[in-house]
Amino acid sequence: MEVYLDNSATTKAYPEVARLVADIMTEDYGNPSSMHLKGVEAEKYIKYSKKTIAGIMKVQEKEIFFTSGGTEADNWALIGTAYANYRAGKHLITTRIEHPAVLQTMEYLKEQGFEITYLPVDRTGRIRLEDLERAIRRDTLLVSIMYVNNEVGAIQPIEEAGALIKRMNPGTLFHVDAVQGFGKLKLFPKKWNIDMVSVSGHKIHGPKGVGFLYIDERVKIKPIIFGGGQQRNFRSGTENVPGVAGIGKASELIYRDLEEDTERLYRLKEYFVRELSRMPHIYINGPQDETGAPHIVSASIAGIRSEVLLHALEEKNVYVSSGSACSSHKHTISATLESMGIEKQLMDSTLRFSFSVFTTKEELDYTLECLDELVPMLRRYTRR
Repeated sequence: MEVYLDNSATTKAYPEVARLVADIMTEDYGNPSSMHLKGVEAEKYIKYSKKTIAGIMKVQEKEIFFTSGGTEADNWALIGTAYANYRAGKHLITTRIEHPAVLQTMEYLKEQGFEITYLPVDRTGRIRLEDLERAIRRDTLLVSIMYVNNEVGAIQPIEEAGALIKRMNPGTLFHVDAVQGFGKLKLFPKKWNIDMVSVSGHKIHGPKGVGFLYIDERVKIKPIIFGGGQQRNFRSGTENVPGVAGIGKASELIYRDLEEDTERLYRLKEYFVRELSRMPHIYINGPQDETGAPHIVSASIAGIRSEVLLHALEEKNVYVSSGSACSSHKHTISATLESMGIEKQLMDSTLRFSFSVFTTKEELDYTLECLDELVPMLRRYTRR
């Protein structure tokens, strides 16, 4: 049996998405900027995806801009608005547990003269709204808070945060990195006072190399990619039509049965956490109730380095991760776990199990069997 439990790193494409992408690459391969029929056919896919995504989030089609992925969307949201609005203030707010696409962009902006405030989180990985309230100032240009943490699954109170931000300073922009939240939870930017939302295609069973940024029409933002003036001069470059069509189709499919899928995933998560917790010296990080996402389980297996157990599971055809896929090769301390106050020895022993709509109970049972076999053996080996 092969068990893939690294869906926060990337997901298997829906078969319908794979077929659509292949068909466009071989049949409807025109440039959407071309005026002939092939170009018109290609442009239809872009319009379809905009309409689909806008309908899901209850926003306008013209407010959806396609990017090369979540990283570009995050970079554009932060850099584009900082440069466009710096006269209103140079104070930015984010959290200690953001994805590197946000944290490293914030560090870049700090080098450009912007002031950054980092919000702490509690033991479950969630921000406290009172900390956000104290941080907002008259010169606060932007707040960026992720929807779902990619390592422990903590769901941030973004609806409450949006209301708070606009009450404290109506001019402050609110950006949400929803790479781990879109497709797993509902998201209504207009209703929740969110000005910008970043999303990635390959986290929702769509293609890699494509994402989108929702930008409220009232937001003043500068482009960070220049060229042919595509996407209303905001994001130049020939659109990745197969990718754009793929993310549109994946969005449609993942939201089609969202409530049923979410309920099933929560049941699987509850079962997996319960069985994991029965094993000695295994500790679950992050929320274990519905303040945590349905698809992410972070567990510290005391006494075994995460890389050792990861590769031992790999030999059993079980695929997990030791944290964020973007930093797993760098052997750095997890900023998320550190901010949550997790002990150093447990941080070095943490694995992330992340599910998808394709995950089954049988796969989780097999994973638990493997852990039951491997953990005691590896601990004995470690103690020698």
